[in-house]
Amino acid sequence: MNDKKRVLILCTGNSARSQMAEGLLRHDAGAHFDVDSAGTKPGSVRPEAIAVMREMGIDISEHRSKHVDEFEGQTFDYVITVCDDAREACPVFLGAARRLHQSFEDPAAVGGSEEQRLTVFRRVRDELRDYLREFDRAAESSDL
Repeated sequence: MNDKKRVLILCTGNSARSQMAEGLLRHDAGAHFDVDSAGTKPGSVRPEAIAVMREMGIDISEHRSKHVDEFEGQTFDYVITVCDDAREACPVFLGAARRLHQSFEDPAAVGGSEEQRLTVFRRVRDELRDYLREFDRAAESSDL
């Protein structure tokens, strides 16, 4: 019997924030959660997201951007939006016990040199990890 809670992480492009969050939550709390991610206007997974996750030993190179419609009719215990646009456009998921929102800067929107972009991706990755660790603790202690 699977006691894992289902989590869907949403953002607009499903190219950076939600992809990194999916990889982080799977890696750090995969024993507690089945995790998917999607976007309201999916693009493709950003190479910078793949690179900064690889730095942590987490491989998201096989991830693909998915449209939220791919999950229509499915139930989730938690739906987490990581950008304001996705929060506004988020469809209703039946069975979603909790909808959570925390907006993070879009690292894909940052210009500059490769190193400048990677610096922002790393910061957002680390912010996501901190948030998701708190989410895991709260979910495990039933504080959500």
